Amino acid sequence: MVSAIGQGMLWAILGLGIFMTFRILDFPDMTTEGSFPLGGAVAVVAIRGGFSPLVATIFGVLAGMLAGLATGLLYTKGKIPILLSGILVMTSANSVMLFVMKGANLDLLNFPKLQDGFDFLNLPKDFNTILLGILILTLIILLLLLFFDTRLGQAYIATGDNEIMARSLGIHTNHMKLLGLAMSNGIIALSGALICQNDGYANINKGVGVIVIGLASIVIGELVFGELTMSERLLAIVIGSVLYQLLILLVIKIGFDTNYLKIFNAMILAICLMIPKLCRKLKLNVDRWAK
Repeated sequence: MVSAIGQGMLWAILGLGIFMTFRILDFPDMTTEGSFPLGGAVAVVAIRGGFSPLVATIFGVLAGMLAGLATGLLYTKGKIPILLSGILVMTSANSVMLFVMKGANLDLLNFPKLQDGFDFLNLPKDFNTILLGILILTLIILLLLLFFDTRLGQAYIATGDNEIMARSLGIHTNHMKLLGLAMSNGIIALSGALICQNDGYANINKGVGVIVIGLASIVIGELVFGELTMSERLLAIVIGSVLYQLLILLVIKIGFDTNYLKIFNAMILAICLMIPKLCRKLKLNVDRWAK
């Protein structure tokens, strides 16, 4: 359970990154499935190359930001639909990872990891991951809240709320999209770098299906807590991610074959997306019956 909570916190970073585009800019960014493993691959290669885990993680974040920027340029300058732009970059990231890692898989056996920096505290097993997750999530949430409170952040939110009105107010909406995609994929790559270090290896297929995990964190958080302020929504994503990982743990404990976890992931997301609509429909039927 402690391990699942730690994993949930690291996956919550992915959810925060997806939130930047999926909820605020209101479009799906498939770059996620490329920037996530790319961040991990770059971080692992950098660590094996002699860089400190912190510097290596920063390299991973920068790689993710470049992937997001590439998607943004294809979308804003190349006029390619956002979904297709993300798929193109996601596909290209696979080749970039093969070039960087010189193979499909790369381990961190006997190499330092970021969570090892807490070894001096002599915490129980897996508590290092939880502490690392708390520190990084706190930093990211504070930085996002500070960003949203600036004029630039308000322009970014306005772009997602009503692009036409934002343009009429003199906001360069294409610049906001570029900024959002770069920031979003940088955060997503950070999650990938941390999870690869926690797992002890990087793999080019590590990004398959991660967008479902991130969306599940967002949707579960919204489903549990309902209407929230911006700060509460960010915290709800963290809680949703932890709940999701605990749910996965429960499913594994009752004997579900882990080879089929991805279909279970998709089923959870589909159910969570349908519940609000089913509840509204049920309420309408009840109100009609009452009248």
